[in-house]
Amino acid sequence: MYQYSHADTDLVYERVAQYRHQTKRYLAGKLSEEEFLPLRLQNGLYVQRHAPMLRIAIPYGLLSAKQLHALADIATNFDKGYAHFTTRTNVQLNWVNIGDVPDILAALADVQMHAIQTSGNCIRNTTTDPYAGICADEVADPRPYCEIIRQWSSFHPEFAYLPRKFKIAVIGTKADRAATQLHDIGLHLVEKSGELGFEVMVGGGLGRTPMIGKVICEFLPRRHLLSYLDAILRVYNLEGRRDNKYKARIKILVDALGSDVFAKKVADEWQFSKDGDLTLTDAQFAKAISYFSLPDYEQIDLLHATHSLQKNLKNERFKNWYQHNTVNHKITGYKAVTISLKAGNVNGSYVPAGDLTSEQMHALADLAKRYSFGEIRVTHHQNLVFSDVKIDELYPLWQALDRLNLARANIGTLTDMIVCPGFDYCALANATTHNIAKQIEDEFYDLDYLYDLGEIRLNMSGCMNACAHHHVGDIGILGVDKKGEHWYQISLGGNSGQNAKLGQILGRAVPADDVARTIKTITEVYKNNRQAYDDSFESFYDFVERVGITPFKQAVYG
Repeated sequence: MYQYSHADTDLVYERVAQYRHQTKRYLAGKLSEEEFLPLRLQNGLYVQRHAPMLRIAIPYGLLSAKQLHALADIATNFDKGYAHFTTRTNVQLNWVNIGDVPDILAALADVQMHAIQTSGNCIRNTTTDPYAGICADEVADPRPYCEIIRQWSSFHPEFAYLPRKFKIAVIGTKADRAATQLHDIGLHLVEKSGELGFEVMVGGGLGRTPMIGKVICEFLPRRHLLSYLDAILRVYNLEGRRDNKYKARIKILVDALGSDVFAKKVADEWQFSKDGDLTLTDAQFAKAISYFSLPDYEQIDLLHATHSLQKNLKNERFKNWYQHNTVNHKITGYKAVTISLKAGNVNGSYVPAGDLTSEQMHALADLAKRYSFGEIRVTHHQNLVFSDVKIDELYPLWQALDRLNLARANIGTLTDMIVCPGFDYCALANATTHNIAKQIEDEFYDLDYLYDLGEIRLNMSGCMNACAHHHVGDIGILGVDKKGEHWYQISLGGNSGQNAKLGQILGRAVPADDVARTIKTITEVYKNNRQAYDDSFESFYDFVERVGITPFKQAVYG
């Protein structure tokens, strides 16, 4: 993974010192709330419902074991002993003290981490496929291009004060595991006549006005990546609305102009920089690629390893985990392991999606060193990945994860929920989410039932800002406020993958006590009416595509 240069190191430490001085002035009453607001936002600090929250950047979701150990220590020393992993592959501390934040940032800097540009109207953390670099069907590893974008966008003076926040995602496969079409810019690595480049999509986003991104360039040679991105951002910065924050995202501009007109404006702007200083060279690509060299894979005795694996698969719990939580690897004898951060009910208490305790983080860091070359990846589904595990070590890894309550075999099932913190934490939320998630966990406790349903994405947000991507869940849940009471609106048929689609609202919102029963009614409609094939069933997404939402509406509302 990328290691800081001297310039990176100096820059981050200088920012820490700068913010320490700003914080002292604020606490001494020399800076007003209004003056301090942009300063703290530039360093990832929000003020939530009960306490300040610090959002820490994890560029393209990649963490070292050393960094995870540091996050665990920070959570112990400065928070309540846990951290929350987000859909942007960042990590949040929900209970920090404002006066401690400079010390937290200093501790992060010691392990080449920071909280810069995790908030505010700037280019946010670039994300990618959690299986980048290990997919057999990859056109190319997208991580070097994420790093190029990170270096270009960090502290970019022109793009530090955009009309609104701005998000970019990059993938190297047809399968979209990074929700690229829901981003301000989605980049798909493609090859044309032996040349590597990008399909460029612009204007995706969720929130109050959800939209799917539109292709504005079918093939952009990779050498032009930064100059073309620069042109997009310049057009947006010049023409994006600043009079209304709800209409300030680039998706509103692209929709208002039309994608063809927007593309023409970008092309016109691009002519000024197309072959200038931002043009990337083969040497620059080679350097970026060198940051992500392959680890020292072993030559696996496949016969012995497979025999050991088959013996352990007699354990039904391990078999379930192997089938649902491991992914094929391009190197023979290895698998990628997805670690579910959706433990659900543990000892009678609901564990919020994406949460890890300090003890669990320390243990995972040690396990990553033992089993996966000391690397951990964060997914936009709020899970973690060990990308390089030998197949004959899957069983002992599973045993260790099981002792940590991190071996739940539910990846891709209905209980692999994306859930925002909701009203319990967020000052913007209209409704609680954790109590509803627990209610759903109580209803869908039977793994056999979940496996029979197949892959169903359930996403739940506590407000229209859609941090949990409820618009694109197979089942989406949105918390709404009705005269001080929390109600929940349900949508069906969304998709964040290759065929991205916004779900349709089922009907009127349901009261909190009825959410889980309503979801059960929906799954029963699907289960009882889906088409059967030789060895599988019609997926939930395909079923909704075929029959629409009317059968569900009739079952739910009569």
